[in-house]
Amino acid sequence: MAEVSQTVLTSVVPDDEGQEKFKKSEHVAFYRRQMQGPNLQYKALLDTMVLTEKGARFELLEPDTQTKLLLSVSPFKNDTIRILIDELHPMKSRYRVPDVMTGEPQCEQLRAVRQCQHSITLSWSSGCHQVCVWHFPFRLEILCEDEVAVTFNSKGKLWFETLQDPPRVTPHGRELKEDDTSLLWKETFRQFEDVKANGPSSIGSDFCLHGFSHVFGLPEHSDGLQVKDTRDGEPYRLYNLDVFAYELHSRLGLYGSVPLLVAHKPERTLGLFWLNASETFVNVYYRPSDLQDDQTPRVKRRRTQPQTDVRWLSESGVIDCTVLLGPTPQQLFSQYAQLTGYQALPPLFSLGYHQCRWNYDDEADVKDVDAGFDLHDIPYDVIWLDIEHTEGKRYFTWDSALFPDPAGLQRHLEKKRRKLVVISDPHIKVDPDWPLYCEARDGGHFVKNREGQIFRGSCWPGVSSYLDFSNPDTRAWYSRCFGLEKYKGSTSSLFVWNDMNEPSVFDGPEQTMPKDAVHYGGWEHREVHNLYGFYQHMATFEGLITRSGGSQRPFVLSRSFFAGSQRFGAVWTGDNVASWDYLKISIPMLLSLSVAGIAFCGADVGGFVQDPEPELLVRWYQAGALQPFFRGHSAKVTKRREPWLFGEEVTAAIRTVIEERYCLLPYWYTLFHQAHTCGLPPLRPLWVEFPREQSTFSVDNQYMIGRALLACPVTEPGVREIKVLLPGSAEVWFDVHSAEGFQGGRTLSLPVTLNTVPVFQRGGSVVCRSTGSGSCTADVQWMPLSITVALNSQGVADGELYLDDGHSFSYRDRKAFCLRTFNMQSGRLLCRPATEEGTYECETVVQSVSILGLKSKPSTVVVHVSGAGDTCAFQYTESCCTLTVNNLNLRVTTDWEIQIG
Repeated sequence: MAEVSQTVLTSVVPDDEGQEKFKKSEHVAFYRRQMQGPNLQYKALLDTMVLTEKGARFELLEPDTQTKLLLSVSPFKNDTIRILIDELHPMKSRYRVPDVMTGEPQCEQLRAVRQCQHSITLSWSSGCHQVCVWHFPFRLEILCEDEVAVTFNSKGKLWFETLQDPPRVTPHGRELKEDDTSLLWKETFRQFEDVKANGPSSIGSDFCLHGFSHVFGLPEHSDGLQVKDTRDGEPYRLYNLDVFAYELHSRLGLYGSVPLLVAHKPERTLGLFWLNASETFVNVYYRPSDLQDDQTPRVKRRRTQPQTDVRWLSESGVIDCTVLLGPTPQQLFSQYAQLTGYQALPPLFSLGYHQCRWNYDDEADVKDVDAGFDLHDIPYDVIWLDIEHTEGKRYFTWDSALFPDPAGLQRHLEKKRRKLVVISDPHIKVDPDWPLYCEARDGGHFVKNREGQIFRGSCWPGVSSYLDFSNPDTRAWYSRCFGLEKYKGSTSSLFVWNDMNEPSVFDGPEQTMPKDAVHYGGWEHREVHNLYGFYQHMATFEGLITRSGGSQRPFVLSRSFFAGSQRFGAVWTGDNVASWDYLKISIPMLLSLSVAGIAFCGADVGGFVQDPEPELLVRWYQAGALQPFFRGHSAKVTKRREPWLFGEEVTAAIRTVIEERYCLLPYWYTLFHQAHTCGLPPLRPLWVEFPREQSTFSVDNQYMIGRALLACPVTEPGVREIKVLLPGSAEVWFDVHSAEGFQGGRTLSLPVTLNTVPVFQRGGSVVCRSTGSGSCTADVQWMPLSITVALNSQGVADGELYLDDGHSFSYRDRKAFCLRTFNMQSGRLLCRPATEEGTYECETVVQSVSILGLKSKPSTVVVHVSGAGDTCAFQYTESCCTLTVNNLNLRVTTDWEIQIG
């Protein structure tokens, strides 16, 4: 968070130097060493191979330095393979990231199929996949159907700095500088000195992705969806930082990191998951299909396969990389979810609209804003309180003057079935008179500095100490702090927002914690940095589960994240700016998060800092309503921007898109069920649904919501027409507002007004909507449904609907859910159970069915329920080939069919 003026973005952090406080790669010693260092030619000692129950192991040797490493290769039954390299005999254990992988999938047994003095080829998965280990120079090839898909160490960039004893010290206390090796134990950036307890310990390697020329993922960066070639600029940095008003089109690491890179070509989707929580850089070099220059005679030119070279460089830890072999995007998402966990199924209210500001002033202000939504007939579910609600920035407290009855305020909201969210940051104000600080101090719950004293840094409360969430005892203590008896003024309708958890340290290097701070187990902060927010998110999530005795689903938003954070809730893109460019970049940023498993994501609607013009605010609401996490948020010095403060035209436009969001909640909720069970993100790049259409591979201004809806938010000012790519020459697309059909495989010029939200339903899909929006999601839950069937060119369509109570774990523990499928073919629409599992009694009914793309007017429409058939009245609109049947009152949990005669 930061204060701003209208023209200059000014941070509240004392003496803040803006973007200059952040490192570039040239400032990072381990990056320089690896990029400038020699290629170390490792040998794989093939005669050391041992086949184990978890795969195979080999020793690696670097002849010049006599460095010995241990290579483990473990194939899993879900078509993934893990490559793990550590020192053969380390002087002490190197850090291995815990808690991110939810459990290894079942291992496959490897068997040798070819062996000579130069290489060994091992096979698994009924022979479909092979791994070939080459003796010298060492490289490891992964083959799918006898074709090399990935080569590990293809360019010989394997780098592994082994742990050493500290430099010798003379009797006079001066270090002996032998070839400047002692300088590797200290690093200085600006006024900050980083003392490395374990010396230089960086690792790295390269991969060649054969046949690929498009790669994605590696969030979080303010950049386009496709990862760019880094030869002419900075590498992509994965290092969680509090970056206020971040630069656009930058590879600087932002608030979270997911070290997952996804490569796609028409025949295969493939992933590299580099499990390392230390500072990491990624270089990407694309090599096109034809490498000959123009001087080569055309008849002599050789067509070469495209490839992408990827180089990972991390400050510490071990090499731990899992290759996900797909081959489809859907299979890759499932493979990744099996490794790091599935998206938590959110409570239904959290998919509604959230109203936030730094800060709502007091209880009266909160009640006035809440009443304003009712007065203007705008649905919403959650109102949020930022840091000013506390007593002097002491989390788990309330300002007694401004919020004298917080429990009463929550009950006031709960009567309307709405919720309150409050902020809880990881820094704790140093205050010996505050019992919570004393508990944390006396319980050993704070991070320490390199001298072994409690680390202190500056943040919102002033001098603060930072909870060590890597310690399971600290996480348990923190989780208990959310108990109703412990957190005075809280109720079961209070939910939580974790901010500043990169962690942000105002007076620290790069505004974060020094790397030589010490965590649980004696590990330096450099080892766990990118896990800090992940662990706070985990502890908060577990705290809310514990509060309810394990019965209720939590909602927790976190700014910082890592691989696996999807298990704990939602994230957002941080301190954005109220400008068209930030609206535009939010789409690829959210798509990158989605590709990397962080499915419940959003951006601050309207921009956190500066004041949006009315047109920008409307367009941002339109975009935000079509994204998973939907929250309006703004900084405290911006003008108030509740939706009704800009005149009736703006209010009406915002009301319309929020109402449409609420009507679409049955579809959104079903998509989150898919994310929770299959790993499929609700927000999908076009190539996920159209994997063979190369025209979609670089598109990042439009996207799919599930498999049925294509969205193309307007992100330019004053436009009267936009271009929309409708993929698939065999596809049919229907404008959801006009029901007009368009053939796919073309770019459509679509006229737009301020009220136009370009969304198209894909032929072959069925989408369920609520018939109304109510005042909150609790109203929508019981409303009748409207079903839209969009026929493809064969007259076929299908879709699903997921229902449960929307708030508890009964769907998991008692199988209290209902998953229904709607299938249309040969003129019959059938409603049937999608699975034999699950029972959920509810009164939800289907009130109307619309069928788009019906070429001719039917003579009859007959509804069959329990064997009995009733003829129904219907309307047929010839101009857009749409059949509508109203007043059906068909229970969604009952089998029925509609026959079109």
